[in-house]
Amino acid sequence: LVLMGYANPMTIRGPEWFAAECARAGVDGVICVDIPPEEDPELGPALRSAGIALIRLATPTTDAKRLPTVLQDTSGFLYYVSVAGITGKQQAALGSIEDAVARLKSATELPVAVGFGVRTPDQASAIAKVADGVVVGSALVEMVAEWGPDAAGPVREATRALADAVHSAKEIGQQ
Repeated sequence: LVLMGYANPMTIRGPEWFAAECARAGVDGVICVDIPPEEDPELGPALRSAGIALIRLATPTTDAKRLPTVLQDTSGFLYYVSVAGITGKQQAALGSIEDAVARLKSATELPVAVGFGVRTPDQASAIAKVADGVVVGSALVEMVAEWGPDAAGPVREATRALADAVHSAKEIGQQ
């Protein structure tokens, strides 16, 4: 289980409290989208002390000079944000994703997961062929907003279709 969010709710009661609550709840990793590595003197160490992965973001604009800073305290996996823009609204070309994943994998042994703009099983399958993981967020959040209390069934069906597509792509890639 990976939580993704913003610094304020994660640090308002103190990073140690947040990390302890995450550990108690069984959280495996945390993505804090608005604290760059250079400005993280407390949250990262608190999460590490609690045994929780700190997952950092790399983007199309993360250059070779900045990448080592991003990777320095990243654990669990590296999340590649495939487009510069608003989450869930665009999708990068597969060729650019493939190039970026290759570049990132040459700099780290961590798995590289790709997200932003991934909405369909076909998109997830294509990305799974070049990345270690696929992140689908906005599409599922939108389903919950649309279906409200009746969202469990549609979300389960959507995640099953996404997972089947990713698993099929991985199986084909291993043959």
